[in-house]
Amino acid sequence: MTATTAPLVFSGYDVSEETLLRLYEELLRPRLIEEKMLRQLRGGVISKWFSGIGQEAISVGCTLALEPEEYLFTMHRNLGVFTSRRVPLERLFAQWQGKAAGYTKGRDRSFHFGTPDHHIVGMISHLGPQLALAAGVALWHKLRGEPRVSLAFTGDGGTSEGDFHEALNLAAVWKLPVLFVIENNGYGLSTPVSEQYACDSLADRGVGYGMRSLSIDGNNILEVYSTVRQLAEEMRDNPEPVLLECRTFRVRGHEEASGVKYVPPELIEAWTARDPVTNFADYLRQQGLLDNAHQETLEAGIQQEIETALAAAAEFSPVTAHTATEVDDLFAPAATPVPHPGATVERRFVDAISEGLREAMRAYPELVLMGQDIADYGGVFKITEGFVEEFGRERVRNTPLCESGVIGAALGYAIPGGKAMVEMQFGDFVSCGFNQIVNNLAKLHYRWGQAADVVVRLPVGGGVGAGPFHSQTMESWFTAVSGLKIVYPSTPEDAKSLLLAALADPNPVLYFEHKALYRSLTGPVTEGFTPGELGRAWTVREGHDLSIITYGAGVHWATDTVRELGVDAEIIDLRSLAPLDYDAIRATVRKTSRVLVLHEASLTGGFGGELAAWIGEHCFEDLDAPVRRLGSLDTPVPFAAALEANYLPKGRLADAIRSLLAY
Repeated sequence: MTATTAPLVFSGYDVSEETLLRLYEELLRPRLIEEKMLRQLRGGVISKWFSGIGQEAISVGCTLALEPEEYLFTMHRNLGVFTSRRVPLERLFAQWQGKAAGYTKGRDRSFHFGTPDHHIVGMISHLGPQLALAAGVALWHKLRGEPRVSLAFTGDGGTSEGDFHEALNLAAVWKLPVLFVIENNGYGLSTPVSEQYACDSLADRGVGYGMRSLSIDGNNILEVYSTVRQLAEEMRDNPEPVLLECRTFRVRGHEEASGVKYVPPELIEAWTARDPVTNFADYLRQQGLLDNAHQETLEAGIQQEIETALAAAAEFSPVTAHTATEVDDLFAPAATPVPHPGATVERRFVDAISEGLREAMRAYPELVLMGQDIADYGGVFKITEGFVEEFGRERVRNTPLCESGVIGAALGYAIPGGKAMVEMQFGDFVSCGFNQIVNNLAKLHYRWGQAADVVVRLPVGGGVGAGPFHSQTMESWFTAVSGLKIVYPSTPEDAKSLLLAALADPNPVLYFEHKALYRSLTGPVTEGFTPGELGRAWTVREGHDLSIITYGAGVHWATDTVRELGVDAEIIDLRSLAPLDYDAIRATVRKTSRVLVLHEASLTGGFGGELAAWIGEHCFEDLDAPVRRLGSLDTPVPFAAALEANYLPKGRLADAIRSLLAY
């Protein structure tokens, strides 16, 4: 970034004297807190600090330009957002000190948290994913007819991430009132902007998304405040996204340990001369609004606030680990919905899923469906066919091809109180949204108590000749991630009832549905609103000689094979992989003493390994034979029918049963 000697010009803005003084006070507060925190860092009271010195005008100007009920999505250097929203300093200090009174109870650090009371949602370290969350919040406001905007900060480095592009495109297509603010401070850690992008200005990128974009002086508090205030007023009346580049500079390291040796000294000197706090104070003196006595009074008052809050934070108890509390805080409490069952009818698997979605849409007016081609087309499997006619386009939303952006928007929509379902066109495509699931959805409630009311539907599985990119079943990608609930039904009744249970639950649920069962399997389904229970296995068939523990299509493979062999096998359908019904597993092991764990995914790394390990650890005395696992080959899923049949474990199941019985 080229050094500039252009002076900051504060004249020509229509801002009252009262607002001018408030802006200065709000600029001064984070500056004085930072200076204190840098001393605390050196003293070992806090462990890390990301300095925003020299960038306060962006945080403060944006925050004060919005209404208090409008959401802000923050980054490392947005202390001014928290102080301008009057987040209690003692809790901020406790957060940075890793104490239980902090917003994450010691589970995360610095600004990696949110506070719903102040309409602030903090970052995760991956930087880009929060932008889509701002789009989701904006969708919530738009659908409710509330004239509000949301504002998300990102840095120049973050604009290189795919999540930046997905969020902007989604917001533009859906005409959402999101203000995307880029704090262009010259460096992504040590990488200069010349190595981050080739356009003249980051604001130029807005043109490609069909959105308005501006580039302003981020060190000029009046330019930031006036610009954002005007934009917000316009966006409330005419919902649309806007991209705003704020040119500034990071005069300290990315974080304090990084230093600034890679920065030319003349750049730091030039931008220090454009300091937003001292320059604005000089302007107020020129206008006769500030003198030394007033400034000293302000500084003394803020410093007293800081010392009082630090003394309060010092009294807070240090973190004490309680395993039960840590586990209990993983998920938001889930109420048991009251069912309203009707008659029993025959339904195909695919129709049961569709019926469950319809019942949920009727039961939860705040529920929105998102996915590729799910509106008029009804989705590639026609599960949402006819939904637009009953529920409208606002609630049944076609999305661009941007899995990460859509999952992020669904999470954002849930934050103010919504429910969202995202359909992966094929489960395989969830890899493009992996980060949002494992780092945002899964960790949100544990970190700062925010429920993530999102269901992701995943059409999965082989047997339909769809090849390596449309046939995978990837449950083991997610069973290792704490904070997700995972459902895998095998019958039409469960397909409906467990989907309703997933949609009723305020926590993130991954709902796996086997494509080969869609139109090949028919069974009894209870009409009406009939949510089931997550985490409860079902005994498909009683038996005494061995137990087959499985789920999904494996239930049907096991049933058919046991019938053909005429063996006295017990078949357990897990139905939910998280939470897992350990009592049912223990009971069947005690009953038969022989266990075959069957799943469709490749054997190595499959969920069967976890099941076998648990049985070996907890049920060893009940076993008369080693736990046997059977899965697909350790290859990608092949396309040709003969190759796919060889890949899947069904053809090897009979031999596996005979071998286990003969042990």
